[in-house]
Amino acid sequence: MNAVRIAPSILAADFADLGEAVHSAEAGGADLIHLDVMDGHFVPNITFGPGVVSAVRRSTSLPLDVHLMIQNPERYVDAFAEAGADVLHVHAEVTPHLHRLLQQVRECGLRPGLALNPLTPLTVLEEALPYLDAVLLMTVNPGFGGQAFIPRSVERIAAVARLRDAVKPGCAIEVDGGIAPDTAARVRAAGAEILVAGSSLFGGDGSVADNIAALRAAAAA
Repeated sequence: MNAVRIAPSILAADFADLGEAVHSAEAGGADLIHLDVMDGHFVPNITFGPGVVSAVRRSTSLPLDVHLMIQNPERYVDAFAEAGADVLHVHAEVTPHLHRLLQQVRECGLRPGLALNPLTPLTVLEEALPYLDAVLLMTVNPGFGGQAFIPRSVERIAAVARLRDAVKPGCAIEVDGGIAPDTAARVRAAGAEILVAGSSLFGGDGSVADNIAALRAAAAA
């Protein structure tokens, strides 16, 4: 199993000092930065667009892991590529032409990822895996930070890991939602390789560096 990677989600950071939050995450040992883009239609929340991704790109050399929770993502792939994204996750539910969308992402120089909601059938992943560099498993319902981890997600992660190993071993498995020291070991043991965390890293009592270290240690356990 590959070494675990930690992806702080800036959704939980202080947007009044976002650059400093990103610097703290990088200095604290983060492996990549996760950015949640929401449009108020696909999910019941609105966050930010390519402009913020561009600002974060200027603040860090870490890979930018961008999660599009938006309708009509094909309209914005070019903009996020120009903003400096590295990985672009899209949802199968937002398009009847997923193959075309994943091709578009790769043709723009980005690594394609597929985000799966808690009850999205894994049959879509069976067909999509050959075209993916990453799978992002939502372990909460998307739209808001700070939600509780859905326990059955552990079985789902294990099923995705088995499918990935059989079809495309190089595809990364990410998990997002309720990821903290008390859930890290379970998702890691099930096959998760990238842990996206927001509230547990930017909130809490410790520094971002301390919280990243605690999450990494918990995953290793």
